[in-house]
Amino acid sequence: MIGSEKEVIQAAGLIANAKHLVAFTGAGISVESGIPPFRGKDGIWEQYDPAVLDIDFFTAHPSESWEVIARIFYDYFLDAQPNPAHYLLANLERRGMLKAVITQNIDNMHVEAGSVEVIEYHGNSKWLRCNHCGERYEISNVSLDPLPPRCMEDQAVLKPDFVFFGEGIPSDAAGRSVEQVSLADVLLIIGTTGEVMPAGMLPSIAKSHGAKIVEVNPRKSAFTNSMTDIFLQGPAGEISRQLESFLF
Repeated sequence: MIGSEKEVIQAAGLIANAKHLVAFTGAGISVESGIPPFRGKDGIWEQYDPAVLDIDFFTAHPSESWEVIARIFYDYFLDAQPNPAHYLLANLERRGMLKAVITQNIDNMHVEAGSVEVIEYHGNSKWLRCNHCGERYEISNVSLDPLPPRCMEDQAVLKPDFVFFGEGIPSDAAGRSVEQVSLADVLLIIGTTGEVMPAGMLPSIAKSHGAKIVEVNPRKSAFTNSMTDIFLQGPAGEISRQLESFLF
């Protein structure tokens, strides 16, 4: 089911007239780019044990963790390209209509689509970090053969620069996200169910400050009945093409 024309026009009107529009995205925005979600039917955690991304397990068994990490993040993500939903947000920002994208995704798709003001709530898989000396490496400059990859400075094991289970959200990303949703008069939610905390609390903050919520999702989420003002049901890319036809 794709959003009705009336609802799409209403959503486009809210977006076009927003004084501080913020987007909040999750795994669903990247499904049409060929990146499977982690949860739900055909999700990554149906195939792999999420324990490999527990920070304590990684610290104790880095080689075992890296074998799975390489398959999940550097095989699945390797050939992925941004889709119309990512490009819509980049276009909105370019036109001065969108102030920031807060994404739970670690796939770098928003940056590749051209978005600049991107708050990566959970980090970015395109970068690796040495937790010993703090050096960061772009994945394209690191060999994954043999595993695990090691820091060129001190030979410590490199860790993907995203949040593992058992780790806290980076303070800068957390603070900037709260600031942006507090300022938002329209929050555009795309492709997130609201199940992952603490990210799932951000729309509630926006709502408590008076924001209108436009939600794009293939199915109802934790937000739909409790705070969403306009629910556009369907794949992110298809809904984004519909919105674009009324926005530009």
